[in-house]
Amino acid sequence: MNDLRSTQQYYDRFANTYERERHRGYHRLIDDLELELVRRYGTGLDVLEAGCGTGLLLAETARVARKTIGLDLSRSMLGLAQHRNLSVVQGSLTALPLPDQSVDLVYSMKVLAHVPPIREALAELGRVVRPGGHLLLEFYNPRSLRYLAKVLGGAAPIAEGTTDRDVFTRYDTLKTARSYLPDSLEFVGVRGVRVVTPVSQVFRVPVLAGLFERAERAVCDWPGLRGLGGFLILIARKKN
Repeated sequence: MNDLRSTQQYYDRFANTYERERHRGYHRLIDDLELELVRRYGTGLDVLEAGCGTGLLLAETARVARKTIGLDLSRSMLGLAQHRNLSVVQGSLTALPLPDQSVDLVYSMKVLAHVPPIREALAELGRVVRPGGHLLLEFYNPRSLRYLAKVLGGAAPIAEGTTDRDVFTRYDTLKTARSYLPDSLEFVGVRGVRVVTPVSQVFRVPVLAGLFERAERAVCDWPGLRGLGGFLILIARKKN
């Protein structure tokens, strides 16, 4: 319970600055690579975003899905999502307020790394997916340039008096992340996001931004390189 409360408080403090850099450059590229998979597996279907934050990705998903719902722990984040006229609910990934087999796709981006009881969370996400439906599950990868930059760069401020070190964060290799999947889910594939970008600041230089964007789009699904992504999006399918 204390972990949930501290995580909720962290994201409540983060809410007002969360989208400050998300509409351009590096952050926009990361969102685009995630949304490509959401559109591939969720167009015309019922979709849940687990950890929807301010609703930035959910608003894009709502353009193509039949029905969307977003869930988040932070009331402040959800308040901003509601201003986008999105259907959202407050709750935890380990106790979803949704019935069994109620959606066709669940996706969770930049959230699972901050959930200590990860096996319980994935079992719960799998519970609400219909047989044959999919899950897009993003993990943080220790075998990546992003992880190295995090180690060398130290704590990053996210709000007054708060840094990214103030929330629980776990890093998982692809093998470890796959081991968290419950028996009801089968592994389909993986996309690596932020494979070759050393630091996000390179996107502030127009010439470099174009080069790195093209490179990231080219290698995100390459078998030999995708496992080096700073973000690993596991694609799983609910067994029939």
